[in-house]
Amino acid sequence: MKAYRLVCPCLLGVEGLVAEELREMGAENVAPENGRVVFDGSAEMIARANIRARFAERVLVLLGTFEAKSFEALFNAVKALPWSDWIGRDDTFPVKGRCLSSTLMSVPDCQAIIKKAVVESLRGTYPVERFPETGPLYQIQFLIMKDQVSLMLDTSGAGLHKRGYRKHSNEAPIKETLAAVLAKLSRVRTDGTLIDPFCGSGTVLIEGALLAMHIAPGLRRHFAAEKWRAVPGAVWEAERRAAKALERRDEGFRAFGYDIDPEAVALTLENAKKAGVAEVVTAAVRDIADFDSSGPYGCVICNPPYGERLLDARAAEAIYKTMGRVFGPKRGWSYGVISPDERFETVFGRRADRRRKLYNGMIRCQYYMYYKTV
Repeated sequence: MKAYRLVCPCLLGVEGLVAEELREMGAENVAPENGRVVFDGSAEMIARANIRARFAERVLVLLGTFEAKSFEALFNAVKALPWSDWIGRDDTFPVKGRCLSSTLMSVPDCQAIIKKAVVESLRGTYPVERFPETGPLYQIQFLIMKDQVSLMLDTSGAGLHKRGYRKHSNEAPIKETLAAVLAKLSRVRTDGTLIDPFCGSGTVLIEGALLAMHIAPGLRRHFAAEKWRAVPGAVWEAERRAAKALERRDEGFRAFGYDIDPEAVALTLENAKKAGVAEVVTAAVRDIADFDSSGPYGCVICNPPYGERLLDARAAEAIYKTMGRVFGPKRGWSYGVISPDERFETVFGRRADRRRKLYNGMIRCQYYMYYKTV
């Protein structure tokens, strides 16, 4: 069983969660880094990580790392990598990437040099004048940071946050991978109750349901590497069967969503159906002022509107004050609120029992968690 060096890029601040998840899948030599996790795994792990990963953005094959301060050094090092082990004569291999704090800072020039080097390398195996690039996609990614170059192949295709259930969304939706992170940090339980009083398109509820019931988020979509010769179809079939066997749909989990917009409520129910969790998700029109915590327990996770996103600052603060009133400390209840507003705790009326710095897109946020009764 051949082992590969693999990389999962992720949102800043969630590297530890990604690393923990990969170890649970059986990945070896897992090493969290800034904005990504590097690990070892077989072709089976490539399929498994794509199908099961909740918090990672992609699964990449790391082909090589080296220093390059000139285009000549970049060309020679790229050409020496084993491209023909992966890319066939007819396959498609575009190049994209980033340059950060390096001698080589022109992305277009680096793209052209890398493309030329890969072509020259492949001609050593396939003696053709021109590559048609009509076959499966092998997206080449590069990162040049402080003169250190990483060359990778993207096995995922569309980002892993694109689970397949949210083709339509409301304004300013939370990313699926971030919603899964919030559910994990709030310790959503298999037999628990999840409530989102600002449900929007239902992302928090759906990701909470997928996590609670151990449903792999990638089961309903496809990946670029499904067409690669290095990861045969039988591997994907086996990994999908294994993921299905882990599901726990009969433990009693329930999710309830509320929103003041009837269209958002309808969208939540539609997306829950697409995600295969409609049987545990309920949604209704309700204002935050009418939030009810009369039940014996509940886990509240929400991404309320805020000034930079949907409302002006004054309207957002009015919502925070209402939340502070209705989210009272109570045994069996926890509340998680993600917000970029540095004054959130002051307006809400209580300091969080725990905070976690996260990024919602490019917006720096804090996840405020309340769970103590006194």
